[in-house]
Order: sequence, then C-alpha cells, then structure tokens
Amino acid sequence: MVTASLSSPPTSDLKPYRLAVIVPCYNEALTIAQVVQGFQSALPSAAIYVYDNRSSDGTAQVARDAGAEVRYEGRPGKGAVVRRMFADIEADIYLLVDGDNTYEAEAAPRLIHRLLQEQLDMVVGARRSPKKDREAYRLGHRSGNLFLTTVVKFLFNAQLDDMLSGYRVFSRRFVKSFPALSQGFEIETELTVHTLELNIPFAEEPILYGARPPGSESKLQTFRDGWRVLGTALLLFKEIRPFLFFSCLFIGFALAALVLCLPLVKTYLDTGLVPRFPTLILAVSLMLVAFTSLTCGLILDSVARGRRELKRMAYLAYPSAPTPQKSKQ
Repeated sequence: MVTASLSSPPTSDLKPYRLAVIVPCYNEALTIAQVVQGFQSALPSAAIYVYDNRSSDGTAQVARDAGAEVRYEGRPGKGAVVRRMFADIEADIYLLVDGDNTYEAEAAPRLIHRLLQEQLDMVVGARRSPKKDREAYRLGHRSGNLFLTTVVKFLFNAQLDDMLSGYRVFSRRFVKSFPALSQGFEIETELTVHTLELNIPFAEEPILYGARPPGSESKLQTFRDGWRVLGTALLLFKEIRPFLFFSCLFIGFALAALVLCLPLVKTYLDTGLVPRFPTLILAVSLMLVAFTSLTCGLILDSVARGRRELKRMAYLAYPSAPTPQKSKQ
C-alpha cells in the first residue's frame, strides 16, 4: 500500500464538481479492490469506473464487489481503453490511474486542487519511489523513462520529469478534445505530445510510487514497449514538426552525397576524368532525395499547421475551467 507523501487538502470543496476516477484494467484482480477503496476514501464524491480489458482472472467481479462501476472494452491495449473512457464518461474532472495499486490515492485531492487553482488542463503525478522500496520503480523502467523523456524534451523543447506516468488529472476540455489514436502503453506519450503541441497548460506534481504486491505482475515489457513508445514519439515528431524532421533528413542525405562527391571532384580536377560513374550517379541520387525531403517538409509543415489550428479550435470549444453542474433528478 502506498502511503501519502504530502498532506492533502480537504475534499469538501470538490463536491460541486463531477469527479470521475477512470481505471483501465487487465488482469488486476489481486489489486483492483484496494485501488477502488483507496480512491473511495480519498475522493468520497467521485464516481469510480473500472474498464475491464479482456481480463481472465475475475478483475471485473472484484471491482464490482468493491463498489466500482465496471465497463468493458474488447479491443486490446491501454490506448484503446483510454480512448473508450474519454469518449463515454461525462465529468468535469477526470483522474486516470492504473489498477495495480502502485500509485498514491491520497495524493488525488492535491492534484485536483492544483488543476483548479492554477487553471490547468492536465496535472501529471511525477513518480517518486520510497528509498526503502527499491523494487517499486525498477531501474530498467526508470532508465527507459528517463531516456524517452529526454528524447521528447529534446524534440519538443519541453521541461518534463516523468513523461510515462499513468497517474494524471484532466479537465473536461482536455479529455473531450484529445484525439487518442494510440493502441497500447504509448498512450502516455501521445497525451504528453498533444499537450506540448497545443501549448496546453499543465504541471507535474510529485507522488509516491510503490511496488506491486507479491503475485502481481507488470504488463509492461521494458524493451518491446520502450521501442513502441520511442517509435510513437518519432512518428508524432514527424507529424507535428515535419519541416524540422525532413530538414534533418535533408542534411543527412546531402552530407552523404557530399562525402561521395569530394573524391570525384578531386579526381576530375587532377585528371579531367570521372572514372567512377556509379558513384557519381549514387551521389546525384542522394542529392535529389535530399531536396525532395526538404520540399516534403515545406509542404507538410503547412498541412501540420492547419491541423494544429483545427485541434486548437476543438480544444477551445470547451470551457476553460470545470463548471459545477447539478445532477439531474
């Protein structure tokens, strides 16, 4: 059980808001009851939704017995579940958390109050492991997160600590304007990049991250899912900043062509002959590819700008802050 790291503000002033705790689950029967009970205690007025993603261990029944509203998503992958949750659930404030009981439920009011007080659209729970619990945040996962976070910080010129945290609070405006195209664990990357692309106000708040209980196994595979997350980050980089992406390709192909051409130019100046025509043809082909890449970057940059404007308009179509709504009788 993860204990509170900092004192949490009172929850009485959150009663006017519709709060939704949304929990994607796949074979978490061992821990889901503790997760539901923890957030029932931390956020008494919140509705708790557990989305079962084809579990085979009775996760749905355990969650239902604990008091959660259980729904199903048949398409595999965390991204598919998040997409379904964002589309189906109506609330003012959404709290996304994993069902493995590794995140600090007591921190939820603190994250929500920060979202409200600073008029943010996303607050990320930046994980901090207790010193005595070395298995909570394994070195492989921590190193992979650091590497991927550094890549995204470089690509998007952003300040981040924990890009892959599964503990996040969102405004309704964010949830209902987020496209959610990912299928698996790369959904956290998409959430972060979407925020950076549209300059959406967000913050990170430190939380404790505990170890799974004995018998509970992580669904995350460090190398396989790490490559998928990196691939998603690069794909989104191409989609969001195509001119810079294709400019890098232009520089690479142009340098390769230049390296091939220099010996040929020297030979021609010395002898007046070009003895290696295949090398010349390859160098010219690489230069053509380089200029084609630059042209593609210029065209796609205009397309990306138009898409970004449309997404920004969709984002602005919702109120800037959660609005309390009375429940219908």
